[in-house]
Amino acid sequence: MIITLTANPSLDRTVTLTGPLTPGGVHRIAEDVTQVGGKGVNVAVGVARADLDVLAVAPAAADDPFTALLRSSGIAHETSPVAGAVRTNLTVLSPPDVTTKINEPGATLTPEEIGALERLLLERVGEGDLVMLSGSLAPGFPPDEYARLVRDLRGRGAWVGVDTSDAPLLALSEAFPEAAPDFLKPNAEELGQLTGLDGQALEDAAARGDVDAIAEAARALLARGLGSVMVTLGGSGAVLATADGAWFAPAATGARVVSTVGAGDSATAGYLISLARGEAPAVRLARAVAYGTAAVGLPGTTIPRPDQVHVDADAVRAL
Repeated sequence: MIITLTANPSLDRTVTLTGPLTPGGVHRIAEDVTQVGGKGVNVAVGVARADLDVLAVAPAAADDPFTALLRSSGIAHETSPVAGAVRTNLTVLSPPDVTTKINEPGATLTPEEIGALERLLLERVGEGDLVMLSGSLAPGFPPDEYARLVRDLRGRGAWVGVDTSDAPLLALSEAFPEAAPDFLKPNAEELGQLTGLDGQALEDAAARGDVDAIAEAARALLARGLGSVMVTLGGSGAVLATADGAWFAPAATGARVVSTVGAGDSATAGYLISLARGEAPAVRLARAVAYGTAAVGLPGTTIPRPDQVHVDADAVRAL
């Protein structure tokens, strides 16, 4: 089974404006949609749409609007009760194809609430399960939460992936190799946080088709104990490094960008789907990029269905 943990879930509200977003101006909303969100939840939605067994785990009260919306989505889930409300993240879409994100920090969890969430997750995980720890940590969590969970989950025989940034990512890296996960999914900025490189310079180079420095940095992370590293590069594609080699998959050109929200989570879902099916690393990368590419053409935090995804394994090149 694939199990996702969303330590800081959200209600993702997406508003589409009739004109450009102007600071200090008055705007009119053409469309307003609220979807269940949080990185792990998004990943679970993508996996479920591929007809694979998945369980989404998150902290939320039984009567929270997030829980009701998650229930109506049909995704298998379990929530650990908390007193605070799930945050709302606002995405503003405005012409010409501009995405502006405004995220709430989330309610503070108590040590007792955090402990209950940890126990729920660990009780549901068995040997051979694929576990994805995704997103930021809600206030109240210690920065090394993911490092501790990686150790505990690996002790139960699970495969563990992590997608996070800033303090939780740095705390995790400080615990390498003991807490090195089987899979890490940074973007260029997060790769820079891990390696001291300039993330923007890496992304600019990738836009020119030069991903050598990214592949080298990913290989350096493997040397610190990681099983695999997939660096997502927005509209440029992604790089994957494993013990078997490194590959680059470009994103499809000419695709219209409707919303970039959830694109990285869609890429993670594509990778996990491919991994669960036993596909080769290069195909995993191709499927991940295809899912991310499909996601940007969909509104809000919409995770693509398999029939909306075109996988081009022939476009992948070894590095």
